[in-house]
Amino acid sequence: MLDRDGYRPNVGIIICNSQNQVFWGKRIREHSWQFPQGGIKHGESPEQAMYRELMEEVGLRPEHVRILGRTRDWLRYDVPSNWVKREWRGSYKGQKQIWFLLRMVGRDSDVSLRASEHPEFDAWRWNDYWVPLESVIEFKRDVYRLALNELSGHLHTDRSQRRYRHARQPAAAKPAAAA
Repeated sequence: MLDRDGYRPNVGIIICNSQNQVFWGKRIREHSWQFPQGGIKHGESPEQAMYRELMEEVGLRPEHVRILGRTRDWLRYDVPSNWVKREWRGSYKGQKQIWFLLRMVGRDSDVSLRASEHPEFDAWRWNDYWVPLESVIEFKRDVYRLALNELSGHLHTDRSQRRYRHARQPAAAKPAAAA
């Protein structure tokens, strides 16, 4: 499904842990690393596509994550013509993406790269938030920069809210000292 300008609607997913490190997946049988991403099917909302792709590519369910934010608008990148399948040349330009920033509330062991019949990744790791800009394939770099910049404010808001919630909770009662 392409829009009239030749861009395929897609979602990008940035998953962060409690230290604000981001999930970085190694594409299967390749030496390239990227964030999870995938196409939006006809009739699917970006959020529905995000949860589907999250399960298919990373094996995480909605209860394993919390949405911190999403980009306001579509972010686009062009795919070099030598990467485009022959039958799509002339009509396909690239991807337009809505990006989501998620907080992982599950455990690392909840990640399953073999959750679908067609895995995207064969390895993964946590990276510092900005590291992906240095190692993502060149034609995706501007979109990654835009998404990371726009969504980074949600990390600080989330951390402040968590600190505030913890500060407001009453302290647990201490056991009485033995006489």
